[in-house]
Amino acid sequence: MTGSIKESADDRLFTILNYIILFIFTITILYPLIYIVSASFSSSTAVISGKVWLYPIEPTLAGYEAVFKHRLIMSSFLNSVFYTVVGTTINVLFTLIAAYPLSRKDFMPRNAVMALFVFTMMFSGGLIPSYLVVKELGMIDTRWSLIIPGALGVMNMIIARTYFQTTIPEELLEASQMDGCSDFTFVRKIVLPLSGPIIAVISLFYAVGHWNQYFNALLYLKHQELYPIQLVLRDILVQNEVDASMITDLADQAAKDGLRELLKFSLIVVSTLPVLIIYPFIQRHFVKGMMIGSLKG
Repeated sequence: MTGSIKESADDRLFTILNYIILFIFTITILYPLIYIVSASFSSSTAVISGKVWLYPIEPTLAGYEAVFKHRLIMSSFLNSVFYTVVGTTINVLFTLIAAYPLSRKDFMPRNAVMALFVFTMMFSGGLIPSYLVVKELGMIDTRWSLIIPGALGVMNMIIARTYFQTTIPEELLEASQMDGCSDFTFVRKIVLPLSGPIIAVISLFYAVGHWNQYFNALLYLKHQELYPIQLVLRDILVQNEVDASMITDLADQAAKDGLRELLKFSLIVVSTLPVLIIYPFIQRHFVKGMMIGSLKG
């Protein structure tokens, strides 16, 4: 049978309403981002007076100059890069090491081990026991206090395990074993090359978590030289802290308040930009990895 199906009036109305709702949601999401970027490029007086709505008013780079003059910005930015790169590498490594054996049907205690993992998702010792564990391990005020305690995310491990179960056929494993292939060789030459989508997905989850973390840093770090950028951002946004060296040449409190407001928006852009840059490179793997890895195994 040829020809197109004629769309009814109700279908057209439904489509129009969908477009309207999606447009409203898009504007609701995009406008705050546009406002923050516009405010970061506007003058402090325009920001304080509320003149900025959609585009920069009295364009200036003073906010970004202030960001990079702050004594903690560069060190905290590099610290966040370290926490994100090293932490994500350890996270992905531990997740794959745990997920692949649990996806194998010939691993006899896999149900018992999986039950232990799931137990940790539902019950935890709490904040104080976690702090005491980190303290007894000698990791207080060290970089490892932000990496080791969260080295494995159970939910991500379950997603990766399900991906292995649904993507790596048992016949492939049996054929490789008949050819004398060891488990390590099978993982290195077959499993990992076929697991690009799920590795991209869990890497993104872990990386965003490391980049945005500040609470553990607030608990475990004492020296400002180890602070991640989000903790510095918190100090500026919540505690309204501005380095005194940045305002020595400003005349009055109003100028100080204007610099503080401008610094907030500029720092939000600087701290968000790396994640926005990375995401497009793994977006093509994201949907496939999530859809396959989320199937019930």
